[in-house]
Formats: sequence, C-alpha cells, structure tokens
Amino acid sequence: MASSPVNLWVLLGLGLAGILIMTKKLKKAVKADFGAFVERFQLLPPPPPPPPKAPHPLTGLTFAVSDVFDVEGFITGFGNLDWAKTHSAASQTSPVVSSLVEGGASCIGKTVVDDMAFGISGENKHYDTPTNPAAPARVPGGSSSGAAVAVAANLVDFSLGIDTVGGVRIPAGYCGILGFRPSHGTVSQIGVLPVSASLDTVGWFAKDPTTLRRVGHALLQVSFTVQRNPRSILVADDCFHLLNTSADWVTQAVVKSIEKLFGRQVLRHENLGDYLSSKVPSLKAFQSEKSNGEVKSSFIRQLSIVMQKLKRYEFKQYHNEWINTVKPTLDPVISAQIHQQLDMAEAEIENFQSVRNEMRSALNLLLKDDGILVVPTTAEPPPKLGAKEILSEDYRIRTSMLTSLVSMSGCCQVAVPLGFHDKCPVSVSIIARHGGDRFLLDTVQTMYAVLQEQADIISKTKLSKNAVSQETSAEMAKEKGNQAFKDKQWQRAIGFYTEAIKLNAKNATYYSNRAAAYLELGSFIQAEEDCTKAIDLDKRNVKAYLRRGTAREMLGYYQEAIEDFKYALVLEPNNKRAAQSAERLRRLF
Repeated sequence: MASSPVNLWVLLGLGLAGILIMTKKLKKAVKADFGAFVERFQLLPPPPPPPPKAPHPLTGLTFAVSDVFDVEGFITGFGNLDWAKTHSAASQTSPVVSSLVEGGASCIGKTVVDDMAFGISGENKHYDTPTNPAAPARVPGGSSSGAAVAVAANLVDFSLGIDTVGGVRIPAGYCGILGFRPSHGTVSQIGVLPVSASLDTVGWFAKDPTTLRRVGHALLQVSFTVQRNPRSILVADDCFHLLNTSADWVTQAVVKSIEKLFGRQVLRHENLGDYLSSKVPSLKAFQSEKSNGEVKSSFIRQLSIVMQKLKRYEFKQYHNEWINTVKPTLDPVISAQIHQQLDMAEAEIENFQSVRNEMRSALNLLLKDDGILVVPTTAEPPPKLGAKEILSEDYRIRTSMLTSLVSMSGCCQVAVPLGFHDKCPVSVSIIARHGGDRFLLDTVQTMYAVLQEQADIISKTKLSKNAVSQETSAEMAKEKGNQAFKDKQWQRAIGFYTEAIKLNAKNATYYSNRAAAYLELGSFIQAEEDCTKAIDLDKRNVKAYLRRGTAREMLGYYQEAIEDFKYALVLEPNNKRAAQSAERLRRLF
C-alpha cells in the first residue's frame, strides 16, 4: 500500500512530461506562417490613380520574395546565417520587386530558401524547414521553399523565387500550386543573388492562373497580342515512364482536357530523349557516369548530370572566395557538393555553351511558335522529411532530370497541379519555346479549369477493363518490361515493372527485374531497395542477391556486397558470376 502514492506521482510526472512534449510538437506543427518567412515588413504601392483611369494592374494583391532578392534597408540572407552576419543591408531594392510594388502589389516579407539557395529539397538547418501545407510530413522542395509554402498556405497571393535547376518548379510540384519559370534572360536579375548565372531565372508562384498571368504580364512587360491556342501538343511518353506514381491517369487527364478544349488529337512523342540526343551532339563530349567501366545513362539523366556540374562550377566562380575566407557553417549535403573537386578544362567550359545552344535550337524546332510539350514536373512524390535519399547525389540527379530540359535550353515552363495521388500532390509541366512566355501563360489560363476537372473525374473513377485479373495484367506489364529491357529502353522498362508491382506487389521477380533496369541507369540506391524487397518476398531469388551485391558494391558497401555474392553461391554453388565477384572483392578488401 505504501508504494501506491509513489506510483501515482510517477504516473502523474510521466503524464505531464508527455503533455509538454506533445505541446512542443504541436507548437512546431502549427506555426502561424508554416515557417515560410525569414522576416516580415511592408512595401506598400503608390496610391491608385483616380477614376476613370484604370487601377494599377496588381492592385489588391500581396506577395513575398525569397531571401535572395535585395530590399533596401534589409540584409539579403541567402539562407545562411554566416552570410547574413558578414553582409550589409541592401542599399536599393531589386528592380523586379520594385516593379511589382509600383504595379499595385504589397510586399509583406522575405521567405526561406535552401542554404545559399543551392539545394532542391527545401530543408534548411539554419532557419528550419518550412511546412508543406499539401503534405506536412514531406519536404516542400527548394530552393524557393518558403515562397512556395507562403502561396500554398494562402499567406500571400503570389511570391517570387529563384529557379536554377528547378528552384521554383520543384516546390510548386511538391506543394500543389502553379510555378512559372520564364525564358532565360527575359526577367532582370539585378539585385538578385546569383547561384549559376547561365541557369538562374526569376520565377513566381500562384494558386490560380489569372494571378500567375497578371504577374507575368507585369514582369515580362510583353506587348499585347491576340491570344492563340496551341496548334501542336506533344506528350513526352518516355518522360511519363519515369514516374514512380501511376502515369496513366495523369496522361489521360492531359489528353482528355486537350481533346475537350481544342478538339484535336494529341501527339504522343514516344522518345523525346532520342530526338534530343540526335540534336545535341555536344552532350556526348561529357564523360558519362562510370562504374565497373561503364554505366549507360539516358540522355535526360546525362543532361541532369551536366547541369549539376555547370551549377557547381558557376556557383564556385561567384562565391568560393567568400566561402574560403569566412569558412561558414553550411548544410552538410550542400557543403559536400560545393567542396567537391571540380577541375574544368577550357574546352569543357565551352562545351556547356554548346549544349545550351543545341538544346534551345532542338526544342524551338520541335515546338515552333505555337506548340507545347507536356512532361511530368518531377518523377517522384516529395520525399519524407529527413529521408536518407535526400542526402544522395542520385536523388539530386533524378529529381532534376525533368527540370534539366528547360534549365539547359532556357525555354519557359509552368508547373500545373493535378490533384493528389497516394496523399501526395501530382503536377505536370507545360513547356513552350524560348520567348513564348505570353503564349504559355495564355495556354495555362485556357487549360487550367478543364485540367482540374478531368483529373478529378479520372482519379475518382475506377476503370475496370473487362474481367482480366490483376495478376494477369501484372504479368502482361512484366512482359512488356522485359521487351523494353531487351530493346535497351531502361526507363520504359522501369515504367512497365512499376505498373506490374502496383498490380501485384507480392511478386519478387517484378522487383528484381526493375532493379536490373535501375542498375543499367546507375540508380544504385533504388536497385538495392528493390532487391531487398525481392529477397524479403523470396529468400531463394538468386538474381536479387547478385543484383543487390552489384548495387552495394557501387555504393561502397563492400562487405555487404561480399555477403550477397556468397549467399548466391550457397543457393547456386556453380554460379560463376557470384564466385568471380566475391573473389574479386575479397582480394581488394
């Protein structure tokens, strides 16, 4: 009996501790501004002109700017506390910001960017990661994370960000809003901290196409022209095969919307990568990724690798002196990229320009004045907060594969939300030629409502095509994947194997086959994960052990790779590949 009061006090203490912990967590989760802002202020527009004159074009709108834009009297923080401490307040406001205020909009503050605006996940160790209103457990995307969150959370009508390799388009896709990247060089970069000048553009976010277009007209200062509908509409099938989510309903929504609006058939471009490869020979001068001699890279993946290299090179040209002098505290992932050895010959630097010129010519030739290209905004849903995949170079390459098409060509692109799949936002992008910005803004205005309508109908409708079982459909998808693999169409094979897995997630062969395709593309993390799943489902799947061993060897997990090869030998004692691989690694390590 004597112990009862003691136990009561212990329980009470534990209860109070739990309440305090939960309260702390809830406070963090329900920040009034979703953690989007670095600081608040007001830049108010001039008084509107008296009637009967028309009001300013942006009257009544509020906006925020990413912390890379100069605002007079405020330090431009660049997402890094050491940068903010070692730089003075701006002496004048960026002309882009001034033009929006003079156009009638009110600026209410600065928003969070990735550390030195260099990342793509939206996570920031200095200021905390803004909460993604569309998927709170997942990253908001970067570099312009706070600007996207501010719009998605209805804190402002629109916002400005910087897009280098996807800094506006990726967070727009992750947060379920519109994000516009204009043609390179059409919006002034004065008073904007550079990341990579040949890739940087000022972009903007909005929740509705009317606001997006109003802002575009103010920033682009384009002359009035009669609105035109697109004459040619291309859907890049090979890009949609990159999707880890179901591509069918997304492409159906696009196709049905176009047919309903314009009454014409959509052209399906089966292999955009092959077309671009034939038009951009300079890309071949860059050395492909290597492992064990050679790994075959798709054109779009190789373009992403080259873009990341260009970004690092130009970033170091601008900021290396400050980094070496101040030795700032940087996000470990970003620090590793910035400090990566990067020896560039003059010929390689010149080749960057050749790739950009050829990319622009190729897309301009494909789209002409009145064509649009439809691709996914990102290949995958936003990763979970703190996910290990964000740390990998492979994640950065995969995430920016689709954005590299426009970053490297300088064309214009808009990310358009299409609802949700598995509780994550889904987004498609529409691309127009360089200089076709007004045409693209008009096209989005025309298509937006019908796109949303068709996406909603298709996502809610469960299509049941005859009485074919899911298992049979899965086998059919697998066979298509096998054929694509034989034809060396690795991304297409991955798309079919993914479809098979969605129909029957208990078949080890589907995961093992998809891992083989991932290995061909050098996506070793994905290959290892698929093999592990296959082994969980079938402990005697020799191919899965061999493929996981290969993936682990490429990732540097040598001891684990040896164990995989040894286990394959237990299952098949005469397997020469397993024996040779295990012996080679034993000698080396």
